[in-house]
Amino acid sequence: MVHVPENRRCRVQLHRALQTTMNHELFPATEPIQSGDRSESQRDNQKKSLEDARPESPATDSQPSRGSAPIASQTLDRTQVEALLAGASSALVFEDCDFELADLSRLDLSGCRFTRCSLVETSFFGAGLSGTQWRNCRGRQADFGAADLHDASFRSCDLNNTSWRRAKLASAAFRESKLTGATFEQAATLGLQFFECLLIGADLRGISFRKAVLERLDFSDADLGGADFRDAVFEGGSLRDANLKNARFEGADLREADLGGLKLTDAAQFKGATISHTQAALLVAELGLRVA
Repeated sequence: MVHVPENRRCRVQLHRALQTTMNHELFPATEPIQSGDRSESQRDNQKKSLEDARPESPATDSQPSRGSAPIASQTLDRTQVEALLAGASSALVFEDCDFELADLSRLDLSGCRFTRCSLVETSFFGAGLSGTQWRNCRGRQADFGAADLHDASFRSCDLNNTSWRRAKLASAAFRESKLTGATFEQAATLGLQFFECLLIGADLRGISFRKAVLERLDFSDADLGGADFRDAVFEGGSLRDANLKNARFEGADLREADLGGLKLTDAAQFKGATISHTQAALLVAELGLRVA
C-alpha cells in the first residue's frame, strides 16, 4: 500500500472538484426537448377534425335569376310577353326584339329596358311603363295613350306620329329623339323634359315649359296653343311657323331661337320676352319697314 501524504491528497481532491465544476459550466445538462413538430401536428389534426365536423354550406346558385338575362332578337306578341312577365323575378330586358303591331295594352312592364327594339304601331295603351328605359328604338305610330310613363327615359328613338294622349309623363325625359307629328293632348307633363328633339308638327297644346332650359328643340309647325314658356330659356331650336295662340312667353329668353315665319300678329304673344336685334328687325320687316 502506497502512502500518500495528506497535503497531496487534499490537492488531488481539490483538483477533481474543480474539474467537475468546469465540466458542468462548459457542458450543462440539457433540458428535455419538447417536440414542437408533434404539437403543431396535433393542432392541425384537431382543426381539421373540427372543420370536417362543421356542416357544409349550401351551394349558391351562380345562374342568373329569370328575367335578369336579356331577351334578344325575338319576335314577341302579347301571349309571349305575358308568359315572360309571369316567370320573371326582375324587370325584363329586351334587346333587338320585334313588337311590331303587338297589343301590349294594360300590361305592367314597369322598369323594363328596351334597346334597339321595333315598336312600330305597337299598342301600349294604359300600360304600366314607369321607370322604363328606351334606347335606339323605332316606334313609328306606337300608341302610349293613357300609359303610366312617369320617370321613363327615351334616348335616340324614332317616335314619329306616336300618341301620348292622356299619358302620365311626370318626370319623363326624351333625348335626341324624333317626335314629329306626335300628340301629347291632355297628357300629365309635370317635370317632362325634352333635349335636342324634333317636335315638328307635334301637338303640344297646353304643355308647360315654364322655367325650363330648352336645348335645340325644333317646334317648327307645332301646335303650341296655350303652352307656357314663361321664364324659359331657348338654347337654339326653332319656333318657325308654330301655332302660338294663347301661348305665354313672359320672361322667356328667345334670342337663340329661330323665329322665322313669325307674323306681326303673333308679336303680342312675345310680350315680356327677350329677343335679339335681328329678330326685332324681322318683325319690323313685316310692316314693310327697314331698320337702318
